[in-house]
Amino acid sequence: MPFSETKNIRIALLDLYEGQANQGMRCIRDILAQWSEANRIGFVLDEFDVRLNLSVPDTSYDIYISSGGPGSPLESENSEWENQYFGWLRNIEDWNNRVDGFPKKHVFFICHSFQLACRYYGIGTVCKRKSTAFGVFPIHMLEDGRNEPIFEGLKDPFYSVDSRDYQVIEPNHNRLREMGGRLLAIEKNRPHVPFERAVMSVRFNDYFLGTQFHPEADAAGMSMYLQREDKKQTVIENHGEAKWKSMVEQLQDPEKIMWTYQHVLPNFLNLAMEEWVEAR
Repeated sequence: MPFSETKNIRIALLDLYEGQANQGMRCIRDILAQWSEANRIGFVLDEFDVRLNLSVPDTSYDIYISSGGPGSPLESENSEWENQYFGWLRNIEDWNNRVDGFPKKHVFFICHSFQLACRYYGIGTVCKRKSTAFGVFPIHMLEDGRNEPIFEGLKDPFYSVDSRDYQVIEPNHNRLREMGGRLLAIEKNRPHVPFERAVMSVRFNDYFLGTQFHPEADAAGMSMYLQREDKKQTVIENHGEAKWKSMVEQLQDPEKIMWTYQHVLPNFLNLAMEEWVEAR
């Protein structure tokens, strides 16, 4: 059965922005709308404010996307909202592990959500960075990344928006193997710099995948954000005028963040939908 003959699919969007103004949620909604129109698929989208309202979805949804968000992915340990969040994650795991749990539930974790998932599964060290990562950066695929369907159509390296004070480093390869996971991508490899390279993407298992970068970031939104006088001055004060100019220029390159925008999350949605269609 082709995508166009399917009924409405149900998508849950977990909002971890804690009420703070952001571009991420809009970008995710835009990608879903564009993908739906391109594939002639109807969908129902429900959003869950995890941190402010302790709201998480049940297992009735077909696809789950968990957003980025502000603050430390370490200080929330044992908080009420995080316990709710990990409870939801366990429920999805339990569904996928059931013999009659079909079709399987696919989950995509972005930035803050990715850091939480890495800590939850113990697949790496989550820690504060020496300095804030903010800008358009190259993402380098590892061997498993080159065979990853989510990265289909991307070059190596590809480019994406990175905005974070924390990072995942020192991947636990034994733990990943136990889970059936794979390390997909890292920061630019710089042997002359005495710092561990951050993990930028992991497939946790056949159905869960995440990125440290923001695959949902679009050029228009980022450009508007950077052109705001307050944001412009903040970037210049923290990173210098050359960084601000470089970011604005790179946003105009169609082979950089817009290429990533057009491939990563749409590829994830296609992969999830293929299984959903086969199950019916």
